[in-house]
Amino acid sequence: MTAPLFKGVITALITPLRDGKVDEAAFRTLLERQIAAGVHGVVPMGTTGESASLHLDEHKRVVDLCVEVAAGRVRVIAGAGSSATDKSIELVRHAKTVGADGALVVTPYYNRPSQAGMAAHFEAIAEAVQLPVLLYNVPGRTGVDLANDTVARLAAHPNIVGIKDATGDLARVSWMRANVIDQQFDLISGDDPSYLGYHAHGGAGVISVTSNVAPEAMVALHEAAAAGDYATARDWQDRLIGLHKGLFLDNSPSPAKYALARLGLCTEEVRLPLAPTADAVKPAIDRAMEEAGLQKI
Repeated sequence: MTAPLFKGVITALITPLRDGKVDEAAFRTLLERQIAAGVHGVVPMGTTGESASLHLDEHKRVVDLCVEVAAGRVRVIAGAGSSATDKSIELVRHAKTVGADGALVVTPYYNRPSQAGMAAHFEAIAEAVQLPVLLYNVPGRTGVDLANDTVARLAAHPNIVGIKDATGDLARVSWMRANVIDQQFDLISGDDPSYLGYHAHGGAGVISVTSNVAPEAMVALHEAAAAGDYATARDWQDRLIGLHKGLFLDNSPSPAKYALARLGLCTEEVRLPLAPTADAVKPAIDRAMEEAGLQKI
């Protein structure tokens, strides 16, 4: 495989809300914090950005704003997933128009297409718009699993440049390395708790929820692993494991928004049908933040 186009810590950005609307001032602050921490990229309007709940005009505005604020300092991979192929094409086309570096496209959710249907979905998107596309496989959310053989087929398309793998199955990394040959195809983890193992198996980076809250620590973990210093990387992983788990004790991204609210960076507000973090799990998130060295207000 050639050198990765997308690598390192790529934050799956939350979308801050206030009084039912996107809080653009808070979004700018959050993104500047990410850039200052040294992340390698950001994903606006992925699952963590509540893409399934925001209106189309809100979705596009958040991508616009992200590209504007990033101003080329970090790569912007715009979330462009949908259960409808035409809508995904529209979102990828918009991402290209406003200057995003790539698009993250999740497997179609709810309608549960076959492997042939998913392959045709991604190929139609890649044919329609000349923009690098990352596949996104997260069976726990979508109800479908993009099979390894289907990924290998899709990797042959020049516009499909990698995958965000949120299956937690580390053996898939080795399979991809052995079977996706002589192509630009980036192997990106979509699961913070197992990222260190994913990297050890040959992954290039992580699209991270944890880095919303602790970007410096996630960058330190990645850089240690990338340097082959797995003892230091394990130290960072031990410090962060509670946060990795804590941010999924309730419907994501509610816990991440709770943690960021404790840091004074945004409100806890989420868009229905999501609900704010339950009081019962907040103490565990508080402890995880303390373990990660994060100061609450």
